[in-house]
Order: sequence, then structure tokens, then C-alpha cells
Amino acid sequence: MTPRRVVLLGATGSIGTQAVDVVRAHPDRFEVVGLAAGRDADALTVMADELGVRRVALGDPVAADRLASARPDLEVLDGPAGVVALAGSDADLVVNGITGAVGLEPTLAALRSGTPVALANKESLIIGGDLVVAAADAAGGRERYLVPVDSEHSALAQALRGGRRDEVRRLVLTASGGPFRGRSRTELAEVTPEQALAHPTWDMGPVVTVNSATLMNKGLELIEAHELFAVPWDALDVVVHPQSVVHSMVEFVDGSTLAQLSPPDMRLPIQLAMAWPERLPHAFVACDWTQPRTLTFEPLDRVTFPALELAEAAGRRRGTFPAVLNAANEVGVDAFLAGRLGFLDLAALVAEVLAAWDATRPGNPRDLDDVLQADAWARARADQALSAGDSR
Repeated sequence: MTPRRVVLLGATGSIGTQAVDVVRAHPDRFEVVGLAAGRDADALTVMADELGVRRVALGDPVAADRLASARPDLEVLDGPAGVVALAGSDADLVVNGITGAVGLEPTLAALRSGTPVALANKESLIIGGDLVVAAADAAGGRERYLVPVDSEHSALAQALRGGRRDEVRRLVLTASGGPFRGRSRTELAEVTPEQALAHPTWDMGPVVTVNSATLMNKGLELIEAHELFAVPWDALDVVVHPQSVVHSMVEFVDGSTLAQLSPPDMRLPIQLAMAWPERLPHAFVACDWTQPRTLTFEPLDRVTFPALELAEAAGRRRGTFPAVLNAANEVGVDAFLAGRLGFLDLAALVAEVLAAWDATRPGNPRDLDDVLQADAWARARADQALSAGDSR
């Protein structure tokens, strides 16, 4: 069998390094032909040398220039345009593990080149859902060209195989509840970044981990599920499941529910996405069902964690509202980690920026520029709000 040629974006991050674990486990099934990272040239070159990759990209132009001078044997594409060019190059699959809004344009470049995307960059669908879905449909359909990597959406894709789409009643995403499950708003007033970064089950980057603590991450995943699976908002739900073993569920019209279960290890959904729709025989981890185990479910506290409803409201409005939501939240998370913003003030900042955007009467995005302009506006507006708070 000819190996699947893979371009790996965000190669030095959490998703990227675990994708390399998958390649190591299946050297006969995958050939990495391109690697992209932000600015970590040292880690990227080590990875390139191990995998025999000679075409790389660095989003930081200065780091790219230094690498090109130090390693003339490598073809080094520089800056964001270089990452986009690599994403649109000849390959069988692009794994997009980039964090943040900068991942949207590479996703579009891959789809417009007719290359399926294993999508871990949730912002692609959150801020550019209309554009990404249109590009995937033009390439041959979102089910074939947009393969989810997030454990929740991977679980939904697997469970949806159990019935026809017209038999589906609702999709239920699970949330661990983060490190502050069960606490009141009063108890969260003095939360520190260190506490927010101490996730009980998952090892993720700082932005995603803080989003999990506020439950904004689950709201973003609802938007992503709406776009990926073309289900109405009233057919989406969230339930708290602290053990993070049931990753999502599909409830059918006859009352039956199919759930996907596995240990909280991202290499499982990454491997499935890279081989989709095939399952590969290697299992990094598996549930040991011979041992006693308790799985619990509980409702989500939307009062203590208002970020979820902010995300759902933005997702229902579509257009550029999810882009504004995401941008304001990213600015807020950075400010929280820097000690400029309180934990409970994160959602308030996002709500303030969304209300200001609503007052501008925005239209639906016509192209990528419209999305990026909304993103830039929201970041500037959030920065203004933070500066006003600093001056008080």
C-alpha cells in the first residue's frame, strides 16, 4: 500500500508531536512531506531530520531566515504566507494542528487544492465556518474533506456511522467540567492562571486549557459540531462527564444512544483522522474493562460558566459573530495569563466586545478578508477595554 503523504501544520505543538507518534507507529502508512511550525526552528529541524522531510515552513520570518541560512539542505518557506503555501502543496492529507485564528487560511488553502484536512484547528470552523464548509463542499463534500481531530467530534463522527442522518435526534458533547467543576462563582473570584492550567484529565496548550476551565472551549466545540455535521442548534447539547472516557454521544429518534469510549489520549482520534475512514490496528491505549469503573454524568452549570451561552448565541447568529467571539476570547485569555484580567472577567470581556460588534450591524462574511477584518476589530476592541480597565 502506498503511504499517505502528509503535511503537518503546527508540528511542534501538542497535536503535531502526537501526530508524529502516529507516523512512528505506522511508517508504512504515512510519509510526512512537509512540516510547519510557528518559530521553534530547533524542534522543527530535529523532527524534519528524523522523518526525512526537506520542505518546511516557519510562521516567524526571522526564524525562517535563520533556519534557511543554517540549513541550506532544507527548503524553508517563510512567514504566514509560507505556511499557507505548504498547506496548499501536493499531498494526500493536511493535518492542521495550528492554534488560533491563523489556522484558517491554511485550511482554506488545503481544501482549495483538493486536499482533505484532518482538522484540529477549531478556529477554522468557528471564525470561517461558511468559507470552510463551502470550500470542502466544492472539493467533494465536508464528510470526506473535513475530518475531525478533536476527541468530541471524532466521537460524533464514529457514532454517526450507527444510523442514517434522518434517524438522528441530537448530538451530545461531553465536557470534563475542567478544574473548577462544582465550584460557585464566588469560589472562582480569586482563581490564578496556575490553577486554571491544572486540567484534571487532558494535557493541552495554555489557551485550550484555560478555555476548558471557563467552558468556552465547549461552546466553541458546539459551533464546530454545528458546522461539521450540519445539524440544527436545537439538536446540540452538552453534558458534564468528569472521567473523560465517553467523548460524545449520538441519540437517535428511537431513543437509543451510541457513545464512543476511550481513554483521554489524543493519539487515538489523531490516528483515526489520519487514516480515515479506516481504523489502524495499533492501539496506543485502551480501556481495561476488567477493572471496576464508574462513569458519571451531570448537567452543566451555565450560571457559573456563562462562556458556553455566549458561544452558543454567537454560533446561532453565525456570520462574523463567532470570529468576534473567538478573537475577544483569545485576547482575554492572554490577559488572564498575564495577570491583567480576572478569571470571572473573561466572559464579561467577550460579552462586551460582542455587544459592541452587534451595534455596528455587521453583515455576513463575503470572503476571507471580511473574517480577518472582524477578527482584527475584535482584538483591537478587546485591547481597548483592557487598557481602560488598567487605567482605572
